[in-house]
Amino acid sequence: MDEVAVPACPANGLLVRTLWVSVDPYLRGRITGKRSYVDPIPVGAVMESTAVGEVAASLHNDFQPGEIVTGLWGWQDYVAIEATRVRRVDSTEFPVSTAIGILGMPGMTAYFGVTELCAPKAGETVLVSAAAGAVGSAAGQIAKILGCRVVGTAGTAGKIEYVKSLGFDAVLNYHTDRPYAETLARMCPHGIDCYFENVGGELADAVFPLMNTWGRVAVCGQISQYNDRSRDIGPRPLTEILVKQLRVEGFIVSRWARRFPEGRRQMALWLKEGRLQYRETIYEGLENAPRAFIGLFHGENMGKALVRL
Repeated sequence: MDEVAVPACPANGLLVRTLWVSVDPYLRGRITGKRSYVDPIPVGAVMESTAVGEVAASLHNDFQPGEIVTGLWGWQDYVAIEATRVRRVDSTEFPVSTAIGILGMPGMTAYFGVTELCAPKAGETVLVSAAAGAVGSAAGQIAKILGCRVVGTAGTAGKIEYVKSLGFDAVLNYHTDRPYAETLARMCPHGIDCYFENVGGELADAVFPLMNTWGRVAVCGQISQYNDRSRDIGPRPLTEILVKQLRVEGFIVSRWARRFPEGRRQMALWLKEGRLQYRETIYEGLENAPRAFIGLFHGENMGKALVRL
């Protein structure tokens, strides 16, 4: 933690006081010192992540003090930022924290990952791993809205009850429901048509033999592997991909950035209609941002993990 002077409002820009900070699993890759799909965060730099804040001062004609904005600036009380790097948040319909949750990057990840890559048809079986998390819980609900049978995975009794309350048809406990292949075969008697992949590892290994011909796998995350330094490669799935003619595609949600307004409109409509629910795990104070981040890899969060400043 560093204490520094509040920055000056930049020319034609904004000074924003942070209200909420997001912590997300993908940040683990950004602190390895290696480039993945984005540059790493240098040692000594401010941790970046999406945030919501209140405009404290403005030198831009389109923004006034007191307005709520969201953008990528991260773990700091105040930020001096260009106006083009923020988006105004409507604080009248939903809590402003949703701008970095169900109506932000996690919600868009679920929406486009399901509708564009999984593209499930009514009656198909969709499996979602890490179903109690911010992305997985939304992805499963979207698949239910589209008329699918949806199976999830989670790691505690409380999370399993939460996932069931969202309308999932069955939930696997990845700590106790072993072997995974047998449990999934019971829960998915007609096979798996779509797999929304957030976890990787042994669980993913068990899924591929159960995929149906022409199945789709949307690879969103590999949270079980981010801290894994072992050299275990597990089974190789290429034979299943070949024989069953599967489509397996990794994705970064920013590819649909131009369509985010469409995704937010649809997700907001489902929220208003009561067809979509969300939950937040809230940590208080900027000093607890590291704890909140580390907690992601120990399964502490249910729904979106957030830090309230």
